[in-house]
Amino acid sequence: MASVFSKIVAGEIPCYKVAENEHFLAFLDIFPLKKGHILVIPKKEVDYIFDLDSDTYSGLMNFAKNVAIAIKKVVPCNRIGISVVGLEVPHAHVHLIPINSVNDMNFSNEKLRFSKEEFEILALEIGNNL
Repeated sequence: MASVFSKIVAGEIPCYKVAENEHFLAFLDIFPLKKGHILVIPKKEVDYIFDLDSDTYSGLMNFAKNVAIAIKKVVPCNRIGISVVGLEVPHAHVHLIPINSVNDMNFSNEKLRFSKEEFEILALEIGNNL
């Protein structure tokens, strides 16, 4: 069964797309810890990040790096934190989260809420900085 991320890649479920190429996709997390929280995925469905072949893994990290640089240009923060948890969706993915302290990456924190328009504007602003 296709993961929710595979359905996003296939266009069956909408997302707030920030960046995309032939192999990878970056989109805003709809349950963000911080403004600018982005998920970066390979389009190829692989459950566990360390099961990715070496080229896909390296490509994912390089793609994520470029997205992180764009986030930092738009969202004021000290750093862009990176997290790979991999339990919530059976599709390898990387969380990029603007942070000012380590506590900003605590997934137990309350998730933020934004309007559709706020998500759309943020996705466009970050995407325009790639």
